[in-house]
Amino acid sequence: MYRRGRGRRIYDDFQFGFIFPEMPRPFNQTYQCYSVAMMPGNDRQDVERGGKIIMPPSALEQLTRLNINYPMLFKLASKRTGRTTHCGVLEFVADEGKVYLPLWMMHNLVLGEGDLVQMESVTLPVGTFAKFQPLSADFLDITNPKAVLENCLRSFACLTKGDVIAVKYNSKTYELCVLETKPGEAISIIECDMNVEFAPPVGYKENEPGKKEEEEMAVDPAELMPEPSGFVAFRGEGNRLDGKKRKESFSNDVAQPKPAYVRGIPDYDYQIGTLRFIRRPVKQKTEENDDGGEFKAFSGTGFSLRGRN
Repeated sequence: MYRRGRGRRIYDDFQFGFIFPEMPRPFNQTYQCYSVAMMPGNDRQDVERGGKIIMPPSALEQLTRLNINYPMLFKLASKRTGRTTHCGVLEFVADEGKVYLPLWMMHNLVLGEGDLVQMESVTLPVGTFAKFQPLSADFLDITNPKAVLENCLRSFACLTKGDVIAVKYNSKTYELCVLETKPGEAISIIECDMNVEFAPPVGYKENEPGKKEEEEMAVDPAELMPEPSGFVAFRGEGNRLDGKKRKESFSNDVAQPKPAYVRGIPDYDYQIGTLRFIRRPVKQKTEENDDGGEFKAFSGTGFSLRGRN
């Protein structure tokens, strides 16, 4: 749409009725990476416990001009090793030209102090499922491992399949491998409803089914119990079909019958906090040389070293 006026065309910009929004442009920079322990100032354990990094202030200015999508997620790549991972950003307070990464993230990228890392802004799908495998069976000692993991994942912005993340609980660090993520190999876990599953830890073996009690016990427990009193089934004598008497060659080896088992009677008058001592009667000696059972001191016989009587 245009109109004529004084020999020239005057375009009416208001005929469009809308303005095209500014398209986001990608962020792509190379920085020197360092572990959080190399960062000047106080110890930043909050960075070590999560999946976010610290970037320089100039990166924030550039990201603002590029109009990237939020939340800010980045893809980290090492050209030397060919390893990649994804992360979020925690603060923009690093020195210029440097980024500070958690130690577990540097291990995944196989990077050393001062190595170069390529950073690129990305948009990841919201995660719906993740499966983890502990690298040590000690992780099973935690009372509620799922709740501990969900609490630690609050410090993460995204997950990448194949990464080995570090989870700290009770002053101990547990390593977990990300086996599977849905709907992609890298997902965003910010404000999402995600299902979590665990695979058996590395080197974990379930208890093998135990042997039968008959094979484990050398002594039959029935032999240790006293014989019951009263009626006993199948206690009879055997007879031969030919009418002859049964041989009793083993009659001498028959064990003596066990005493009848008598169950004790509990003391129903027992009071809590009291002790009762029961004295058993002492058997009196009935020897022939015993003089009425009276005690006589120094009544023994003496001997001389010279051999005299």
